[in-house]
Amino acid sequence: MSAETPVIKPGYKTTEFWLTVVATTIGLLMASGAITPGSGADRWIGLIATGLASLGYSVSRGLAKQ
Repeated sequence: MSAETPVIKPGYKTTEFWLTVVATTIGLLMASGAITPGSGADRWIGLIATGLASLGYSVSRGLAKQ
């Protein structure tokens, strides 16, 4: 019985990377006002969504590399 080490794809080849890029881009566009939100609260929601998407990706990559 040999223990095979799992193959870890580079970050840019993963689905979660591209989903994070899309979520971050949309969040930044909302936070900057390029996408016209309905209220000022929508800007904060865009900023928070951007931060959470980036944080989630960082955590998932860290866990994948353990």
